[in-house]
Amino acid sequence: MAKFNIAIIGGGILGTAISYWLSALSDVRVCVLEKEISVAAHASGRNTGVVHSPFYLDPQKKKKIAAASLISHSMWKKLASNGNIPWNECGTLEVALDEAQHKSLEKYVRWGQQNGIPDSELKLLDASGVSTMEPNVKCHSGLYCTRDVSTDFGALTYELCKISEDAGTKFVFGKAATKITASADNVVISLSDQSNIECDFMINCAGGHSLDIAKKIGLGISYTALHFRGEYWVADKQHANLVNTNVYSVAKFPNFPFLDPHWIKKANGQTEIGPNAVPVSDAEAYSGYIGSVPKTLSKLKEILSGNAAKLLVNQEFLSLVSKEWRSSLSKSAMVNRVKEFIPAISPSHFTKKGTAGIRSPIVANDGKFVSEILELESENSLHIINYNSPGATGAPAYAASLVDRMQQKGLIKITSKNTMWDYSKIIENMP
Repeated sequence: MAKFNIAIIGGGILGTAISYWLSALSDVRVCVLEKEISVAAHASGRNTGVVHSPFYLDPQKKKKIAAASLISHSMWKKLASNGNIPWNECGTLEVALDEAQHKSLEKYVRWGQQNGIPDSELKLLDASGVSTMEPNVKCHSGLYCTRDVSTDFGALTYELCKISEDAGTKFVFGKAATKITASADNVVISLSDQSNIECDFMINCAGGHSLDIAKKIGLGISYTALHFRGEYWVADKQHANLVNTNVYSVAKFPNFPFLDPHWIKKANGQTEIGPNAVPVSDAEAYSGYIGSVPKTLSKLKEILSGNAAKLLVNQEFLSLVSKEWRSSLSKSAMVNRVKEFIPAISPSHFTKKGTAGIRSPIVANDGKFVSEILELESENSLHIINYNSPGATGAPAYAASLVDRMQQKGLIKITSKNTMWDYSKIIENMP
């Protein structure tokens, strides 16, 4: 049985970042358990690649991830430069389609200031100002954030994985955690190849599977995870540069985990529109209608017997789900949503699908979606659940704050601060 001081389940962007800090700062023996054959196989490599600025995050309700997103911007920029990874400073334009949505933009300006974004990097524009900047964007008003970037979070995770390995982390690929046995002295993780990993402390960063992992040791029982697939369409080359900025629209239903459609300038040179939010049975149902039959039946049973059943009597939620399904079945339906602010586009401009991703929001026992990151703890484990966008943006700073907490609890001892990022400064600025 292999033994480690700390075992991390999940080789996504957060688990890899935590492993880097632990190995670079201390002498603890760290392993990362990833069921796929490489890091960033799921959400960390299946996203828009936008390094978000936290102007749209409530500084009271989402203070920690807002701070992490702001701090991590320069950290990712440094790693991208060192690893020769694309870093396209294209900016983001958040558009309002009417006066009510304009009020949201005014609120975002205040939030951005409270979250530490310099005034020079946020510009509130009227329709004329937006049109001058992007002639093919038509709207009531827009908020332009100059600091937003398009990059490749999968490539950044690969680069961070190499650096973490050099610092001493052991990555174990191709083996899933099937059983977890926690005692007062240690945690034993049984793997799919019949082997075991023993550790003093376990960190669960398993993304869409993180709640399932927590429930294996009796945590998070009162929560339910739902899964929504986000699909994109790729613009053909002839029309890809109709707009040269990322364009998002103000969310019409902020209480639900559905992203209003946007126009994205990808780091690989492509332009995509999307997403919708199609309900699926599991965290890896990237294609097909809703997923495999057994998993669909299992998830349906879980929903009907759990908190999410309350959503099935919420008419607004059901109406939104129906709308999202229609945009999955019809390319025209999705394009028409984007035409509200880029009227020059047409369904014929989009000839292939982009990369689909899965978002896995958590439903609490009141039947409402949890808006913040859930951090569940036991004596010898930490579980990061509901870690959704802008999770990739904030991962390195947020990971540092988790490691700082472990140091304060005596779980690790910091023996070196010879790191590629300034750990002390990060901790000083994290709430």
